[in-house]
Amino acid sequence: MISILIPIYNFDVRLLVEKLHHQGNLLTVDFEIICVDDASSEDFKAINQTVAGLSAVRLIELDKNIGRAAIRNFLASEAHFPYLLFMDGDSAPLDNNYLKRYQDQLSPTALLYGGRCYQASAPIEKNLYFHWYYGSKRESQKAAFRKLNPYQSFMTNNFLIPKVLFEKIKFDEGLRHYGHEDTIFGLALQQKSVTIVHLDNPLEHIGIEDAAHFIKKSEQAIENLFQLSKQYNLTKTVRLLGFYEKINRLKLTPFVLLFAYFFKKQLKKHCLSQPIFLGLFDLYKLIYLIELSKKSNKN
Repeated sequence: MISILIPIYNFDVRLLVEKLHHQGNLLTVDFEIICVDDASSEDFKAINQTVAGLSAVRLIELDKNIGRAAIRNFLASEAHFPYLLFMDGDSAPLDNNYLKRYQDQLSPTALLYGGRCYQASAPIEKNLYFHWYYGSKRESQKAAFRKLNPYQSFMTNNFLIPKVLFEKIKFDEGLRHYGHEDTIFGLALQQKSVTIVHLDNPLEHIGIEDAAHFIKKSEQAIENLFQLSKQYNLTKTVRLLGFYEKINRLKLTPFVLLFAYFFKKQLKKHCLSQPIFLGLFDLYKLIYLIELSKKSNKN
């Protein structure tokens, strides 16, 4: 009755699949686990081959990378059961009741979102601290808080949706680049008036990246957001765009760019050190977005 859908890209999912397989066998409904490898390196393909030996588990390997949106639509098309549980491959359930909590809340008319969390203590590796700190402060939220803004608080890392509802929305496969696919999917949910039920059933994000890589991916997400803002009205949905519009409206852009000329490198350097003030990273992202807009206007 539940299809568990896991996209893979250059990550070892063996422990995740084994834990889910164990929990699935304890459910009172049928389940399947479908893993689709989005053209990972040969090393990771070889590592993950063992999951195909588990009952109710299918592993599909793609020869060409199709991207974060298309692979999730493909996973859904391969599912046999009426409920789809989407999760990121670099995740881990916190206990043995993760699947049961979803089973207990199944609804044919609502999407269930369980949330995201990070390990309780800071990583030993200093270069992983910034990603962990940002995720712990900004992405790890209790259901009671997420309910205040149910669509804006939605992320695609851990949600269950009836297949009939998903097929009316799907992921926008025009999103080829990293970032904000959850924003667009959440907007589509809101436009279709799909109810989101927020649960305290998080998956731990274990794919923490070093600070330099995390900042680079954040920049890629802003680039994607800038392009998406030309197609969708996201000002009320994405706080960064709201600040950007306000700066433009108050004609403060030249002053921000002047500040960036002198201090942008220092802001980025701050993100690689401790202690961290996330407001400065917000400022860095705002500057990056304004600079993108300026370059676009010149072209």
